[in-house]
Amino acid sequence: MKTSSATRLAPVGATSPQTAAGETRPTTRPSSVDLKILARLRAGDGSALRELVRRYHPSLLRLALAFLPNQALAEEAVQDTWTAVLDGLASFEGRSSLKTWIFRILANRAKTRMVREARSVPFSALAGAESDEVAVDPARFASDGHWAESPRSFSNESPEKQLIDKEAMSCLESALRQLPLNQRTVVTLRDVQGLDSDEVCNILGIRETNQRVLLHRGRSKLRRALEEHLIGAEPACSGATS
Repeated sequence: MKTSSATRLAPVGATSPQTAAGETRPTTRPSSVDLKILARLRAGDGSALRELVRRYHPSLLRLALAFLPNQALAEEAVQDTWTAVLDGLASFEGRSSLKTWIFRILANRAKTRMVREARSVPFSALAGAESDEVAVDPARFASDGHWAESPRSFSNESPEKQLIDKEAMSCLESALRQLPLNQRTVVTLRDVQGLDSDEVCNILGIRETNQRVLLHRGRSKLRRALEEHLIGAEPACSGATS
């Protein structure tokens, strides 16, 4: 997992998402590599499936854990996803990349299992942009609108201090788990899995406007958590382990 100065964490459907204006957004089409592996899968080549599992299983498990409360449920959702991939090969129409299609299947399977377990809020909350939530604590601004407490810079440090240590990464992991479901899934897809905004909108079935707001709010909270860790504050990362 990588981390940049913006507190960026390192790393299915066939319908295209819509913008706020209602037009269809373009999505990434299958690559030549996708088409070749699809042909092998449809021909019953078991090595093609093993190749896909090696490539995507860890990422799918990470995304499943963003939805579900424990490893066992996440593993079950991923196994369900691979079964659905095999069952759906004949109906895959190529209106998205193979990766996007697989991740969307996982998102749907995880949402279904999450609701069944009744251990989290309904995923319908993801559709909203949480307009009543501010991205940055208002207390950090002075009455004239300028920063009373400027964001901590991570780019002016010495090379040694730029290296995020184990505790800092643990802090970010803990803060990520504490984000609201909608923010957590968007940040996981964008900053952990490295997907672009079009792919995330396609996988989660949300609009670009919502995706952008959720990403900004999630990143702002993670950045604040990292700032507090670096200055020795406890609250934001109290659940992190060294």
